[in-house]
Amino acid sequence: MTRGLARSVFGGLLVVSLVMFLLPADDLSPNAPNDKVTHLLTFAALALSGRWAGVPVLPLLGGLTAYAAATEVLQGLLPINRHGDPRDLLADVVGVLVGLGVSWAWTGRRSGAAGQSSERLHE
Repeated sequence: MTRGLARSVFGGLLVVSLVMFLLPADDLSPNAPNDKVTHLLTFAALALSGRWAGVPVLPLLGGLTAYAAATEVLQGLLPINRHGDPRDLLADVVGVLVGLGVSWAWTGRRSGAAGQSSERLHE
């Protein structure tokens, strides 16, 4: 059940992020937080949820990087009064790396704790 929930969260975040990145400029809130921070946090959340869903690291890194590039290209091509920004792409990739790093630290800590518990059981 957890894997199904994780996949649903990952898929939901992908859909929400796509809508968010392709909204026409007129629909964006003028009170929105810093654009680069939003990009970084969005892609960190995507990377974390992708790892939770069981997506292997390298395909997740490549897929989210391609997704980031595609959304920036689409912003420039679609008639939504937005433009692609290489700095947004950079913030996206940094966000993916942050999310993967947090995931790695979390799973490493949990694995270490499980190993220590196991060792104590055998003493």
